[in-house]
Amino acid sequence: MTGSLLGQTVVVLGGSAGIGLATARAATAEGAGVVITGRTGSRLEEAAKDVGAVGHAAFDATDSGRLGTFFRTLPGPVNHVLVSGSGPMYAPLAELDTAAAARHVGDHLKLYLDVAQLAATAVQPGGTVLFISGTGGRRPAVGLSVISLLTAGMPALVKNLALELAPVRVNLIAPGFVDTPLSASLLGDGLDARRAQLRETLPIRRVVGPDDVAAVAVHLMVNTALTGATFDVDGGQQII
Repeated sequence: MTGSLLGQTVVVLGGSAGIGLATARAATAEGAGVVITGRTGSRLEEAAKDVGAVGHAAFDATDSGRLGTFFRTLPGPVNHVLVSGSGPMYAPLAELDTAAAARHVGDHLKLYLDVAQLAATAVQPGGTVLFISGTGGRRPAVGLSVISLLTAGMPALVKNLALELAPVRVNLIAPGFVDTPLSASLLGDGLDARRAQLRETLPIRRVVGPDDVAAVAVHLMVNTALTGATFDVDGGQQII
């Protein structure tokens, strides 16, 4: 068997669907042993069989205790960790549940910092911690207050973590719209219209899929010159 990740271990937090699942598939195709996690046990088991994962664990990654136990009980050294996003919070200010918004931001920040602390000892030198963010909050709009806060803060956090965790590398992938089950659940009946609009307007003339993001994730695992950077995967969405 050959591949750019042959003999390496890749951990995907949130690997049962969407970008996380696509990354697990791509890493496996490159020879990696993949361990995936997710909140829903039945869906996670199906995903583990799909990608041929060497391990899987069902838990909420925002639970610091469960996350720490998971990392401490991994059977061997880890080369790469990807943290897949759990979804944005959209709401105009007049309708915003500020307590829920604070929990949303706090849970995301705690997860990122928890993973970084654990990766400092769990990930092999030269390996990678990858976070998934987005580009949607870069342009001000009604309803994007919470997502804008995280979108703006993540690149700065990743730069600092790249210094703190060195020689472990830390990078950020920022997709635009990606055609995933999460996007489908958010858009509902508007999904087909959104796809059609993007095919018509994006410079690439097609919709970005999870495999596009996964390909970037694998490249960042393999290319050891890359750290502290943000990589947009949006098909040119920001320039139109």
